Amino acid sequence: MENNYHVPVLLQECIDGLAIKPDGVYVDVTFGGGGHSREILKHLNDKGVLIAFDQDPDAQRNKIDDPRFRFVDQNFGYLKNNLRLLGYKQVDGILADLGVSSHQFNEPERGFSIRFDADLDMRMDQQRPLTAAIVLNTYVEEDLHKIFGLYGEVQNAKSLARTIVTSRLENPIQTLADFKSAIAAHIPRGKENKYMAQVFQALRIEVNAEIEVLERFLEQCADVLKPGGRLVVMSYHSLEDRPVKNFLAKGKFRGEVEKDFFGNDQKPFNVITRKAIVADEDEVARNNRARSAKLRIGEKL
Repeated sequence: MENNYHVPVLLQECIDGLAIKPDGVYVDVTFGGGGHSREILKHLNDKGVLIAFDQDPDAQRNKIDDPRFRFVDQNFGYLKNNLRLLGYKQVDGILADLGVSSHQFNEPERGFSIRFDADLDMRMDQQRPLTAAIVLNTYVEEDLHKIFGLYGEVQNAKSLARTIVTSRLENPIQTLADFKSAIAAHIPRGKENKYMAQVFQALRIEVNAEIEVLERFLEQCADVLKPGGRLVVMSYHSLEDRPVKNFLAKGKFRGEVEKDFFGNDQKPFNVITRKAIVADEDEVARNNRARSAKLRIGEKL
């Protein structure tokens, strides 16, 4: 099932990065098709435990039948509370593979892909009230401008926002076809796919509050990892990679590292990867998603 659901990227590098202890407690916070989880289980003995998080109802179908495996039907922004509920204050390693799974892109009705005409949904958690259509039809021009500029790095974000606000007065924007026809004049010739991918990325990040959730998750990792425990995070664009890199290096997302009275750095992690690990040419040839992946590893001090 997991093979066509989502091919895990940098699998061996993730496993090496976790430095798995056979009797340890590990967390895969982005279970998806279960590719990384299955590999982690191979390295655990019968005392080891793997806890997997995923808020996507489709991912639950991939649950692993194994006494060492626990599944949490939650967003990883609620990591600490859910681990406590299961009886774990601290764990030995945490893995996060950020970004959207291939499966979500391939399901037309989820509204993640620019390949299918569908309702503009884009919710990873179907219980959330906010959809991409609501963003496009209700957000004021300034907010749309900010989202497209900041989260999508869209060149003409300001004029795009203005066009959306004007266009929706006549016809609400509910489907991909509605959206493309409303913004047709702004889509650069010959770069249609790249442009729409940036616009969709911006909407998806807003709908799922991805950056806020990521920052909340990283702060909780500092609390729940045992000393010597590993945090392994894979991201697919600079908006995700930047907070990961900053938090591992400085223990905060903005500004400089805090010092104690004696001038020592006050930060929770020692950085294992000075430079992000990226996929080699062979892996990129086999799996195009690996092209933009950046893997960073930290060890809890």
